[in-house]
Amino acid sequence: MADSNLTKRALAAALKELMMTTPFNKISVGDICEKCDMNRKSFYYHFKDKYDLINWIFNSEFIVGMQNRIYDSEWDFIYDICTYFYENRNFYKKALLIEGQNSFHEYFREVLKIAVREYMKEMFFECKDSEFYITFYTDAFVASIVRWITDKECMHPDEYITLLKSCVVDFAKAVVGNL
Repeated sequence: MADSNLTKRALAAALKELMMTTPFNKISVGDICEKCDMNRKSFYYHFKDKYDLINWIFNSEFIVGMQNRIYDSEWDFIYDICTYFYENRNFYKKALLIEGQNSFHEYFREVLKIAVREYMKEMFFECKDSEFYITFYTDAFVASIVRWITDKECMHPDEYITLLKSCVVDFAKAVVGNL
């Protein structure tokens, strides 16, 4: 198990380094293996493809660490995601722009959808359109986070979360006030 994680981390470090200078679509599994002096068999023993490797990076660096954490609110969870992306923004501003089947963008969307569903289950408990709302909020958060982290002048997570929270809360108040 320890050797397996060492191999995975070496492949992850190689991919991160390559993505600093090379567009993801131009990076091959062979390039990743060459960068860390491994053979392709080793790569495919651990990962299906380079998309799977990016997803593993997020899972091992963020998801595993937050699984045992108890959040007081959904905003604390969003704050942790945004802080993690901000601290690793050189990598994630590229990773989040990769779209398509098995992409990190889709993987992140599914991870966030699980969290949105969990935090909003009481709100939409008896709502027949709950899946629509969960999908809507997930898509809105993903689009906002991608826009924020890829912005050339990416603001600090504290400022971003404050604005995001204000936007959501003010919108909810306006909707409730108009009912």
